[in-house]
Amino acid sequence: MTIKPLFKDALKFWFKLGWISFGGTVGHINIMHDYLVDQKKWISSSRFFHALNLCMLLPGPEAQQLAIYMGWQLHGKKGGLAAGILFVLPAMLILLLLSVCYVYFGNQPLMFAMFDGFKPAVISMIIVALLGIGKKALRTPYHVVLAAIAFSCIFFFNTAMVFIILGTIGLAIALHFLWPDLIRQEHSNKQLVLVSENEYHFNKDSVALGTGTHWKIAVLQILVFILIWMAPSFLLYYFTSDFAFWRELTLFFSKTAFLTIGGSYTVLPYVAQYAVTKLNWLSKMQMIDGFALAESTPGPLIIVVAFVGFMAAYHHFDASISMGVLGLGLTTFHTFLPSFLFIFVGGPIIEKVHGNTAVSNVLSFVTAVVVGVILNLTLFLGKDVVFPGGVRFENLDIAAVIWVIITLILMKKYKVNQLIIIGMSLIFGLLHYGHIIY
Repeated sequence: MTIKPLFKDALKFWFKLGWISFGGTVGHINIMHDYLVDQKKWISSSRFFHALNLCMLLPGPEAQQLAIYMGWQLHGKKGGLAAGILFVLPAMLILLLLSVCYVYFGNQPLMFAMFDGFKPAVISMIIVALLGIGKKALRTPYHVVLAAIAFSCIFFFNTAMVFIILGTIGLAIALHFLWPDLIRQEHSNKQLVLVSENEYHFNKDSVALGTGTHWKIAVLQILVFILIWMAPSFLLYYFTSDFAFWRELTLFFSKTAFLTIGGSYTVLPYVAQYAVTKLNWLSKMQMIDGFALAESTPGPLIIVVAFVGFMAAYHHFDASISMGVLGLGLTTFHTFLPSFLFIFVGGPIIEKVHGNTAVSNVLSFVTAVVVGVILNLTLFLGKDVVFPGGVRFENLDIAAVIWVIITLILMKKYKVNQLIIIGMSLIFGLLHYGHIIY
């Protein structure tokens, strides 16, 4: 077994990770695996993927939760806190800068042109996510039917996301007891390659921190979480105006944090549609611009909610930059804080059901539903990009359609990095839309 890594060495990695973690969840996981497992041998591969599977059972961004879990197992609670905070902090700071620039310069003709060029690429990125998740999630005809039902519920009847998720879980549990063969999936029994794990500090034989945690300690941790979660609300009540707005914002994003089972794309359709159509915090085009800004930052894509919080407060308080900054900070705090609770309290509980076939099958239904929800997001945002003047043939933007197709091919077939797609799209916007605006 290797010597326990120094906390300062781990801290350097968590700090670096926050600035280089581009490429979405897959990119984040690859970076962590390469450094923690392959290079440093701090954690064995079996332990790494066991932790990843555990995080996928929990609400919240699994890459951030994986970092929290790894930091916790290496250096206790301080390690988990450091890893989780540094995973999100750089993306939040970069998005804050971009959000301020957006409201200062977003109405300039050149900025309009660049964002108009980027909007079709954002739709392509969502389609890529839809295809990737769909390939993994739609394993049986029943999953396809569930995805179609979820799409119909949200597209035609505007059903709330929380009811779709809860209904799906209820249906899956009922089917598990009544017709278990209906949701049973085939599991491959590939032989695992035996690897000597003695050279890894945290390996399959290590006792995970949190194992055997007494329920009193768990309750105490929950109470501490509630106090930390409520602290901003007390300050907002006494030191800001229009507390009703801040209460609605903090409760909304706290609620979204508990809906993100299955990754960022589980909750983003809900945030996008609800924030635009119900709360009127920002326009549909601004929501697409938010996706564009979030794609250009490191960290999880769910960080786009910080832009939503910024624009909500900015608009509500008559174009106040300072209120926008406060909105962004509060949104980030309430979106990512629950991840620490889920790992420190929920992690040991989930460990007990890890590998449980029934739980996996139920969650597969939820993932299938997410495909239908993402399809709705694609149409909800995409129709205004392709038909900027309304859904009529004469309003079809041929250039936007072509750019959607081109960027989709580049990402799917040729695996072009999203940062390159961003740069190409900005240039495309300047070249094509620039002369139209001027």
